[in-house]
Amino acid sequence: MLSSAIFQACLRTRPHARISSALPFNLWSLPFRRHAATAAAVKPAETTADAVKEYPVFELTDEDRRRLKFQRNIGVSAHIDSGKTTLTERILYYTGRIREIHEVRGRDNVGAKMDSMELEREKGITIQSAATFCDWVATVPATGDKEKYAINIIDTPGHVDFTIEVERALRVLDGAILVLCAVAGVQSQTTTVDRQMRRYNVPRISFINKMDRPGANPWRVINQIRQKLKIGAAAVQVPIGVEDDLRGVVDLVRWKAIYNEGEKGNKVVESDEIPAEVLELAKDKRRELIEQLAEVDDEIGELLIMDEEPNTQQLADAIRRATISLKFSPVFLGSAIKNTAVQPLLDGVCAYLPTPSEAKVVAHDTSMPASAPPVELQPAASAPLVALAFKLEEGRFGQLTYMRVYQGTMRKGQFIYHARTGKKVKVPRLVRMHSNEMEDIQEIGPGEICAIFGIDCASGDTFTDGSTSFSMTSMYVPEPVISLALKPVGTESPNFSRALNRFQKEDPTFRVHIDKESKETIISGMGELHLEIYVERMRREYNVECTTGKPRVAFRETITQRADFFYTHKKQTGGAGQYARVIGFIEPMGMNEETGKDTEFVNQVMGGNIPSNYIPACEKGFYEALEKGSLSGNPICGCRFVLNDGLAHSVDSSELAFRLATIGAIREVYGAAKPIILEPIMTVEVVAPSEFQSAVIGGLNQRRGTIVDSEVREDEFTCTAEVALNDMFGYSSHLRGITQGKGEFSMEYKTHQPVLPQVQAELEAAYKKSLGQAKK
Repeated sequence: MLSSAIFQACLRTRPHARISSALPFNLWSLPFRRHAATAAAVKPAETTADAVKEYPVFELTDEDRRRLKFQRNIGVSAHIDSGKTTLTERILYYTGRIREIHEVRGRDNVGAKMDSMELEREKGITIQSAATFCDWVATVPATGDKEKYAINIIDTPGHVDFTIEVERALRVLDGAILVLCAVAGVQSQTTTVDRQMRRYNVPRISFINKMDRPGANPWRVINQIRQKLKIGAAAVQVPIGVEDDLRGVVDLVRWKAIYNEGEKGNKVVESDEIPAEVLELAKDKRRELIEQLAEVDDEIGELLIMDEEPNTQQLADAIRRATISLKFSPVFLGSAIKNTAVQPLLDGVCAYLPTPSEAKVVAHDTSMPASAPPVELQPAASAPLVALAFKLEEGRFGQLTYMRVYQGTMRKGQFIYHARTGKKVKVPRLVRMHSNEMEDIQEIGPGEICAIFGIDCASGDTFTDGSTSFSMTSMYVPEPVISLALKPVGTESPNFSRALNRFQKEDPTFRVHIDKESKETIISGMGELHLEIYVERMRREYNVECTTGKPRVAFRETITQRADFFYTHKKQTGGAGQYARVIGFIEPMGMNEETGKDTEFVNQVMGGNIPSNYIPACEKGFYEALEKGSLSGNPICGCRFVLNDGLAHSVDSSELAFRLATIGAIREVYGAAKPIILEPIMTVEVVAPSEFQSAVIGGLNQRRGTIVDSEVREDEFTCTAEVALNDMFGYSSHLRGITQGKGEFSMEYKTHQPVLPQVQAELEAAYKKSLGQAKK
């Protein structure tokens, strides 16, 4: 009996190595089969930070290369009213996607194809980015041969209020067209778009639009691109005729004159004969193009040193290399509204912008530590699926999710895995979008953009086929700068909360919260127009009439010096009480560039005076205390909390006690840290006729604005200033009044800066008064 028990115990403790050696090796190397219920739980074993994980390499097949070579994913981005939507309308017309052209503010009241929302057509602005696709038979610059390309296009808004639409479009695109006005040139939102393109390493070609306008000067705009955007640029075309006489362009690479003839410019006529009036200019600008390329491309630089003239093939290859390496932007000229030189721009998109295989894309393996090197993805159809959901929209058939497939193939009816939650979901319907119209497809390959119905996810989520644990990096989401109190007229209906939930899900820059004291619903966004559009959409789409309160500015509080704390939290009631002591200091902190945060909790407790299980409670208390400063009730930023020591009681200490002790410690020493109130400062750009220059600058000075730059052109001027957002309310009506309705302005968040002492005193007094009323 005893020997039998010993034998059983030996069996139980027998090393696994002996058992496994008796089994064939391949049985142990079988892949995991994932099941829906265990998708989130089954993860590969944690790998140490030192080990470098090997990933299978998926080579592109000849079929992949052939398909990707003729595939382009591009966005159209620019400042307000530069002609993005008008240009996209012409592209769709010339590629045969639409049968007739409709203008943004056309008399026929149809509106442009890409502005599908009723509000967009009424106001004549783009509010949501819209995706479409088209085919174009392009002329290859080097040989003049014709080749057919497939192009996915996303038309983006120009207003800074809808900047998230540009952000998420550029996140998933391989190239972009930066549209500039031939008169206004580089404007404030152009600089913002340029910054977004650099953030996601998106190569761009520039298109100087509105060449038919009086005062059009493309050479001044090209100099602005070089100086203000700090990127090499040179014209690849020269206009034939100026302003109203614009007839066509001279292609400096192929050395041909290109004219638009026929109905709406749909017939492109090429001629080897360059008009005499532009011949000298064309020679100068071709020389300038070669010199600009020589600065960023070694091959052209060597030819220039050897005093040799590059041929068409060498010139076209150099432009492509320099554009893809983000060192250069070829500049095209034309007029979308006059149907001139749009087709050569499409040839340029196909010739100079990268294919999906040339744009480097990386993902992070979630099974590895955060410090592990990123994994490069290959746009191979046979590779495991990796797709990114970059935009959500509430469609007629439920939630519509826009996807960019980076690797592998997605098929209708296939099961895919949500990388963040591990949920297994089926692809019920796969479509390609053409503005608000859809085309059903059975499958989509890598490098393509599509949309899916019936999947619950958030913007920026990654989907895989379950065989990998890859996750794409999320996009940058700017913080809201303005808030409004929102109240439904009459009784509150379920549609009120339904609309707010939907808008929050669609737009990460739109935030909603309930004010703890006033119990009001507060909506926050990127500007007055942004919030105004959502209030109007609630009325139209959900039949919920709302009233809005006075706009609120996103003030912040911060500390200016270090303050030490020694705080004990004691509370004795019947039974176990509460006891916690925290010792340390708070100090000012700058923005951490790696994390993008300006608040930090540092634990330096040694010797276990505070048990380790109470440290997260201290951290939670710190972040809770940051939500509301005691000066004006606004969030605290730029603060580091260092916990050095403390004391715990064996019976009375708890997580709640330490959380309350941390909050109490911050409130006790907050005054000693010399807190100040910060207000958002906006970069304001005003464009108005020259005769109103003094009135505009005087108006900005009255609003405590700092004039940063002023540029006077022939008949209008541009003034750039930095003004506090709190002083900008009502500026649009003020500007219309002093410029007879001819002036326009745009503003964009720059930074937070301390308010004036008298403003701080007013804000503190108003906050104390509101606290007194709340107590009553």
